[in-house]
Amino acid sequence: MLGYVGRRLLMAIPILFGVSIVIFITIKIIPGDPVASLLGPTGSPEARAALTERLGLNEPWPVQYVTWLGHTLTGDLGTSIARRSDVAPMVLDALMNTLILSAAAAVIAIVLGVAVGALTALRRTGILARLGNALALFSISVPQYSIGLLLIIYLAAGAGLFPVSGMYNPNGDGGFIDLFNHLILPAVTAALVPAGIIARMFRSSVLDVMSMDFVEALTSRGLSHRRVMVHAFHNTVPSLLTVAGLQIGYLLGGVIFVEAVFAWPGIGLLVYQSITQRDLPVIQAGVLVSALAFVVLNLVVDALHGLVDPRIRA
Repeated sequence: MLGYVGRRLLMAIPILFGVSIVIFITIKIIPGDPVASLLGPTGSPEARAALTERLGLNEPWPVQYVTWLGHTLTGDLGTSIARRSDVAPMVLDALMNTLILSAAAAVIAIVLGVAVGALTALRRTGILARLGNALALFSISVPQYSIGLLLIIYLAAGAGLFPVSGMYNPNGDGGFIDLFNHLILPAVTAALVPAGIIARMFRSSVLDVMSMDFVEALTSRGLSHRRVMVHAFHNTVPSLLTVAGLQIGYLLGGVIFVEAVFAWPGIGLLVYQSITQRDLPVIQAGVLVSALAFVVLNLVVDALHGLVDPRIRA
């Protein structure tokens, strides 16, 4: 098991290196001039030249990349151009907020997806199964921001059941109850697409396992239906881990629209605001940290997969 995890860790190094190159090149080809956006149209040529040199933008791209990567490896993510503060604490705080939202959405998505997938697989002809299939298709098809806006209109602004936006009430105590109330709507919104995908994939996995010979053999030996289902569901765990891990990874990078709609102070909202401000250090750090979190999550999923199914460790 340790050798399997070690091989996965070694594979993650070139992946992160490639991601850093893609991020750097993508930032460089984004239209716009960060120097012009900072100085405005009235900036003098001397001021532009001085700021360009201070930011290191006058160096060739390979030199800029090596300099940026060297600072990043030592934990120095640079200084925000727009906010005039260190990027590392800003990005880490935003990442923690995104992890809170993603974890809550992941729990909802997995529980709801497994329940709907099992229901539609075991009761394929009932009205509940048809309703479950319709809900799964609906959750996959409808854009997240549309659902988020509807929830805000009817449940937050209309009925007043939940806060409209933010992570805490500015006049509240900032405790767990306050956080939980602000978390419900964005977590449900973010969980809809992963829940629908997990439901569809888990349904297919259950149907495949139920058609295997060992299920018929267990039934013929006189095992109860509940015991047979326990054995069948145990064989769906590897595929469930795979699809759930992919969807949690999707949540880490795909909650930007949810964070924007609900003004959740996560890393997606931070990167979005930084793009409008041409704040290159924050954009680079935010995307790189998100990629690192995604790679770590995949390592955890691979380790759990290897623990559940020893065959893949070979």
